[in-house]
Amino acid sequence: MIFTYLGPAGTFTESALLQVPGAAEAERVPATSVNNALDRVREGAADAAMVPIENSVEGGVSATLDSIATGGSLQIVAEALVPITFDLVVRDGIEEPGQIRTVATHGHAWAQCRSWSEANMPTAEFIPASSTAAGALSILDEKSDVDAAICSPLVAQENPLKVLRHGIEDNAGAVTRFVLVRRPGSIPEPTGRDKTTVVIPLPEDRPGGLMEILEQFAARGVNLSRIESRPTGQGLGNYFFSVDTHGHIGEARMADALAGLHRISPNLRFLGSYPAAGPAQIDPPSLKRHNTDEAFAQAAEWVTSIRGAGS
Repeated sequence: MIFTYLGPAGTFTESALLQVPGAAEAERVPATSVNNALDRVREGAADAAMVPIENSVEGGVSATLDSIATGGSLQIVAEALVPITFDLVVRDGIEEPGQIRTVATHGHAWAQCRSWSEANMPTAEFIPASSTAAGALSILDEKSDVDAAICSPLVAQENPLKVLRHGIEDNAGAVTRFVLVRRPGSIPEPTGRDKTTVVIPLPEDRPGGLMEILEQFAARGVNLSRIESRPTGQGLGNYFFSVDTHGHIGEARMADALAGLHRISPNLRFLGSYPAAGPAQIDPPSLKRHNTDEAFAQAAEWVTSIRGAGS
């Protein structure tokens, strides 16, 4: 089994991947970007990829939302949650944050440490990096102009980096959600605590378009845990919606909702039903009786009996 992930080694993404059974012993290949990781899976160079999809502070990770919504079909089979905390690492000779002129990190990490950075190193210039690990490792390059980096504790532990401050994140308790993606195949069995992810193109920009989409979920008791609009890149006003819901396609209410969505948006893309990670508070709300599998089965039998009587 070959796994790929947003690298280099030591990123939060690798920490998420190590939660997957067997990943610690399997071959793990770091990728230079989310697109690169997902393309490796599409091309067969890797069996699965772990990529970030959502952060509790910054919201959806646009690179993942866009890449997984286009190109060859992919399927989410699992998710992982990683608590996010950051270290400030620096070059030798720097003893105080005020001495820092340049700091490298990923844009999401910078956003999560912006208040601390503005208060403690107000004149430091932010230099975007492809990942927190890449930013940190740039300090070790003698030709680099980077004075400091914001990175995960794992990067600091596994490399000869000088940690100036621990825990500089603005929001204690921040969490990033990662998804394990592979080529389409069998769907994990329902567990009772599942999520389903879909991409819904907006067929046309008109009043009530989004309402029609949301009604398909609401009428069947399907709870949404995330919905984000993303541009298709085909001009202003062209969007798709990336949606996470509580439930599994093996459940009648979810299958019926997706069928209704397909009638509205024939290019609907199913990205997978998979076990939800995390604490019990993300459990779906209790279903009303008319949204249970039993109620859907009884309704189908009733319609069948009417059709049969008229034949």
